[in-house]
Amino acid sequence: MPISHDFHRRLRLVLWSGAGVFAIATAGLLVLRDPSAPAGVAHSGEADIRSDFALVDHTGRPVTEAAYAGRWQLVFFGFTNCPDVCPTTLAYMATALDLLGEDASQVAPLFITVDPERDTPEVMADYVANFHPDLVGLTGSEEQVAAAAQAFKVYHERLPDAEAADGYRMAHAGHIYLMRPDGRFEAVFLEGDQPPEDLAREIERRI
Repeated sequence: MPISHDFHRRLRLVLWSGAGVFAIATAGLLVLRDPSAPAGVAHSGEADIRSDFALVDHTGRPVTEAAYAGRWQLVFFGFTNCPDVCPTTLAYMATALDLLGEDASQVAPLFITVDPERDTPEVMADYVANFHPDLVGLTGSEEQVAAAAQAFKVYHERLPDAEAADGYRMAHAGHIYLMRPDGRFEAVFLEGDQPPEDLAREIERRI
């Protein structure tokens, strides 16, 4: 039986509210952030950040950024074994998409893994289905993921951890990138800096 969109919304609410408390205590281990940076959206169309990748989506289809040309891209890098920041941020993105209503069709929400060894297309498919029906999971080889992260200037690092699954964890930045329909950088957000209503308004005023 297919899972309803209402179920996804309830699940996101649980993830968002529950993981948020844990994220406050542990985000320092997983997210690098300049404490002196001001809160809120930071944006500049001149940043050396671009949508440029050759990956595989969660259906197993090879894709590049050209597959989403003409749509705004909302891009987040993370991994499916992430205990807090990733589910919280994806739930936040999904809520913003719901708030956009029909305008959400102009936005391609992309979740790019930084852990391709474990995050196969099948794993990504199961994971993104928990958040939003339009969310696209992207993976690939280690080299492909590294190239995508470089294009977006995303920090990520594999760290040994005997207590983590498979003996390692992934440290990564927690930024959400808003990219223009031509693939150029528009803005960057952090989930904790504004409610989803504000993120939806920031996107809507641009599209």
